[in-house]
Amino acid sequence: MSTVTLVTNDYITLEYQPDRKLIYHTIYKPVSEASNIFMDTLEKGTSALKEYGAHKWLSDDRLNGPLSQDILDWAVKGWYKRTIDAGWQYWANVVPKELEAAGTLIPVINQLHELGLKMRVFTNVDAALTWLAKFPD
Repeated sequence: MSTVTLVTNDYITLEYQPDRKLIYHTIYKPVSEASNIFMDTLEKGTSALKEYGAHKWLSDDRLNGPLSQDILDWAVKGWYKRTIDAGWQYWANVVPKELEAAGTLIPVINQLHELGLKMRVFTNVDAALTWLAKFPD
């Protein structure tokens, strides 16, 4: 089955991969300068999780920068819970190259763990896909 492209622009691509039953986003440049585009894209991912009955999300954030406070606040105030309620159970995050950007993930990881999400951070996509494949669709 072919990949379903949900969003594509200069900042991010969002896909649903039916063969792996996962949502997959790839960031091309820091999203903090386009926080509305990023948040709208993640909301489309939430809808796709529910629509396709998926439980896995792969984030390729290697080219991202630090997340803005607006994005972090928006996620904490509702996106995390809405997305978990839509079926999100497993998240593989391929971290940004810059240490500062990766460091902004620490509060995110802690909050999502408390909500019951299984999450792991990676440095390459293949390892992330291998980890996600261990979990049931």
